Amino acid sequence: MGKNIVYYQNGERIIEAGSNETRMYIILEGEVQISLSDKIERIIVAKFKKGDFFGEISLFTNTPRSATATAVGNVKLAFIDNDEHLREFLIKNPVFAAKMVHTLAKRLAKTDEILVGKISELNRIKITRDI
Repeated sequence: MGKNIVYYQNGERIIEAGSNETRMYIILEGEVQISLSDKIERIIVAKFKKGDFFGEISLFTNTPRSATATAVGNVKLAFIDNDEHLREFLIKNPVFAAKMVHTLAKRLAKTDEILVGKISELNRIKITRDI
């Protein structure tokens, strides 16, 4: 993985929402903040540190980026840019593979929680309109 290392300085964009680049990143040094924007407001939704990963959705699904990732301070990242490289990395790093599964399950549970909350909110609005 030595050649798959990139560096970013404070405030630099690592990933831009809407871009088609599909790398997954693992933080070796520094912090990265993940944000979403609705063209009016930018909301920070996560902050990752050494050992965390991000960008996996585009790698898995080959879809445009849904969020922006920005360096907080100086950042050193390893990257994985295709399925084969990911498989090789996970086989060689089973502890990271287990961490990745656990992290993805937690992220999915959080997304489900948000979705259920929004559905409940929409149902309350609908009931209020029907009265």
